[in-house]
Amino acid sequence: MGHAPQVSYSPYDYAIHEDPYPTYTRLRDEAPLYRNEELGFWALSRHADVAAAFRDHATFSSINGVSLEPSAWGPHAHKTMSFLALDPPRHTRMRALVSKGFTPRRVKELEDGILELTRRYMRPVIEAGEADFIAEFAGKLPMDVISQMMGVPESDRAEVRRLADTVVHREEGLNDVPPAGMEAALILAGYYEEMVAERRKKRTDDLTSALLDAEVDGDKLEEREIIAFLFLMVVAGNETTTKLLANALYWGWRNQEQVAKPLGDPERVDDWIEETLRYDTSSQMLARTVAQETTWHGQTIPAGERMLLLVGSANRDPRAFEDADAYDIDRDTSQLISFGGGRHFCLGANLARLEARIALKEFAGQVSAYEIDGERAERVHSVNVRGFATLPVRLERRR
Repeated sequence: MGHAPQVSYSPYDYAIHEDPYPTYTRLRDEAPLYRNEELGFWALSRHADVAAAFRDHATFSSINGVSLEPSAWGPHAHKTMSFLALDPPRHTRMRALVSKGFTPRRVKELEDGILELTRRYMRPVIEAGEADFIAEFAGKLPMDVISQMMGVPESDRAEVRRLADTVVHREEGLNDVPPAGMEAALILAGYYEEMVAERRKKRTDDLTSALLDAEVDGDKLEEREIIAFLFLMVVAGNETTTKLLANALYWGWRNQEQVAKPLGDPERVDDWIEETLRYDTSSQMLARTVAQETTWHGQTIPAGERMLLLVGSANRDPRAFEDADAYDIDRDTSQLISFGGGRHFCLGANLARLEARIALKEFAGQVSAYEIDGERAERVHSVNVRGFATLPVRLERRR
């Protein structure tokens, strides 16, 4: 009997983008601490390990950022990734200041705006009866919600959205941000810089103004910190929510008896969202820097190494979730770690859930059945985000 080849994992691999889950199963069972020499990283894949690493920020530092991509990794990562790439005490300060603009009250106030945008983009899709769900709906809503929050005028939103999409787009065979993405990032940062300068002269009721006024113990955010945070919202808050919406539709279609629950009772939409977050999360992994020597599964990892925390794998770990590979809207999802954990727990989690709830409730309220053209659906190729670039859907309106 020959031995099965050793498990190998690379987040750049297109086969992983198509379906990482069989590889995750092998990693959890055969190599719970995995080493990739060629790309220079370690990886943890079990739920208990990933959850513990998220809480241990003394060992697992964010100082070089959270993405493997060369341009996003290193001591300058915080310039584009804001407090995602900071450790305490700078992280604590920055997060406390930014949280002032993200109060539950402010997020709640967004509800009407989100509903209005949802209806604006959903109506033509419902009326046409078929559409590319990404191009016509899921790709538009999250960025426009963010722009509305920030105070980007309506006339600029389509262009801001186009730039944001260019920033996150990746090309085959390139393990980093393409030149067009770099250029779009500079234009977008310049745009936000002008917006911050305008708000400094004259405040309005938006997040940008709130960030200028945010104060903790006499401490305020610097201009460049505000711009970095606005930029982070584009990268972290836009694409992930687009993917969440499409993933919910896709896995609902693949599991008809499950999706029948929210389609029959829109109050079950929250369960649909949470199980989608667990079953196939948008953010598949986050990187950390090993700040001090640490031992996992009998192996010592020296300081300075890179560690990937495989969130997508942790959420499918049968050690944490019974029958983990089944999509089950009735399950207890309280252990999911799609939004990270510890002090870097995703600040936008409430907003993402709110957007998904409003969008999918509207969908469930108007659609009696739908189907997806699985042959024409295309996945996005990204190192850390999983989801669709196109998702052709046909739907039946409620009569």
